[in-house]
Amino acid sequence: MERSDSSADTDRSLLRQLLKPVLAFVGLVVAGVAGFVTFGGVGVVNALFWLLDPTSIELHFQSHDGPARLVKGYAIVVLTGLVVAGLWTGETALSAAFGGQIQTELTRMQIAQRIKELDDHVVVCGYGTFGQTVAEQIDDTDTRVVVIEQQMEQYERALDDGHLALEADASREDALTDAGVKRADTVIGAIDDTNANIQIAVLASQLAPTVHLIVRAGDRQDETVARRVGADEVIIPEVVSGKQVCERL
Repeated sequence: MERSDSSADTDRSLLRQLLKPVLAFVGLVVAGVAGFVTFGGVGVVNALFWLLDPTSIELHFQSHDGPARLVKGYAIVVLTGLVVAGLWTGETALSAAFGGQIQTELTRMQIAQRIKELDDHVVVCGYGTFGQTVAEQIDDTDTRVVVIEQQMEQYERALDDGHLALEADASREDALTDAGVKRADTVIGAIDDTNANIQIAVLASQLAPTVHLIVRAGDRQDETVARRVGADEVIIPEVVSGKQVCERL
């Protein structure tokens, strides 16, 4: 099975971030081997062994003449560099692999906690053009808005606009519950799908019978259905826009 382009991009990004620390580590290994060969007069295999087991340097100079102090000092410098390069590599790998995910989870936890502290807020289901406009208008007042949006791009836009937002399906009970529907003043079905908005209205009225329900509908027939399931107000954007045009004539 072929991997998605996003997975491939993630792998490439990780490799780019690891390039510098890995090159530093390899460079220190090469420098260490070269230095041991030059100063200690040993072969490449023994030099590599000295990197793995520095105590073998002491054993070597017990039976061989040579600049023992220089080699030991050089070994300390190289090994310290290898430890730092190893830590750098590990930190970079962990940060690249999990840093974004950890930050995302922390953001979600903070939002969940802030929502739990809300009362009499407005839950806007859907952050398309209609939902975004509604949320902006409400946000100009003292009333707080909680957005429920299933699409990642629109969810992130809601966060960027400064709203408390949940990435979830608003037609699910757990999503409305997490949005604090039982403490909310109003729930607005703002999705560009009348059936979805009606489903949200049905579920919200069951979870919070006293909550004010506003439903976006596609036409007059949908308005009738929406009111039957408990919608207090039904908004048909085309009708509203038409009236606004006529008012300006």
